[in-house]
Amino acid sequence: MPFGQIIVGPPGSGKTTYCWGAYQYLTAIGRKVAIVNLDPANDTIPYPCQVNIADLITLDDTMRELSLGPNGGIMFCLEYLLENLDWLTEKLESLQDHYILFDFPGQVELFTHHNAVKKILDKLEKLNYRLVAVHLVDAHYCTDPAKYISVLLLSLKTMIQLELPHVNVLSKIDLIESYGKLRFNLDFYTDVMDLSYLLDSLNEDAFGSKFKKLNAALVDLIEDFSLVGFYTLCVEDKDSMTKLQQVIDKAGGFVFGGLTEGNGSIMLSAMKSGYHEDVRDIQERWMEEPDVDDNM
Repeated sequence: MPFGQIIVGPPGSGKTTYCWGAYQYLTAIGRKVAIVNLDPANDTIPYPCQVNIADLITLDDTMRELSLGPNGGIMFCLEYLLENLDWLTEKLESLQDHYILFDFPGQVELFTHHNAVKKILDKLEKLNYRLVAVHLVDAHYCTDPAKYISVLLLSLKTMIQLELPHVNVLSKIDLIESYGKLRFNLDFYTDVMDLSYLLDSLNEDAFGSKFKKLNAALVDLIEDFSLVGFYTLCVEDKDSMTKLQQVIDKAGGFVFGGLTEGNGSIMLSAMKSGYHEDVRDIQERWMEEPDVDDNM
């Protein structure tokens, strides 16, 4: 039974960097790993790529022949892949004993309301692939309340759309305060605590103050679903990568799949670890203390 990760997230969230880092980490612990690039806009691939959508269709050819822009071209490429999914499944047959990392495009429409990716994943699941969606978002969005709310909505819609075991990740956690300081402690943002504390900031903004009722409705929507939470990641940090892979292996059931090659060490460490991440050490390492006295 093949296991794998579906790597998704908006542009600039670090998906390709994560794929390369995860490949190096998992290979180092003895797991056979293969990366499948399904991003037709990815012209420079830093990692070893066993399957590349560019061998089936390229974004440049699509844009030129169909007179499409980048977004329309990417959507057409994924629709074309869906119509020719036998090409992908035949490529994957030789990788049945590998742990697969699927690198997807950063166009969020593909994971919020467009159905091509959802149908591709459904067909892979019918072939007994055990998949986990790893949704990366840039951690510095937490420094802006409006951007943080938008990230929560994006994560929530992606979870509902893909219907897979799902791990949301604040990537580049070491750079989280590069665009400003956090208003609250980090666990407020990873655990998605009482969002009413953010309403004051949203309503004080020159633009957001015009939409106070909408701001309150969005906060209520997120809290009513109560599905979104985040783990953190610094790709260059081994301990950070280890903890995240433990969470992903639990979410997808890899740790319960038996002592297959490369599974022993990660299973034993995962069984000993708690499912919820303690972010206090992360905050002390990469962040300054928030200024407010009533921190969450």
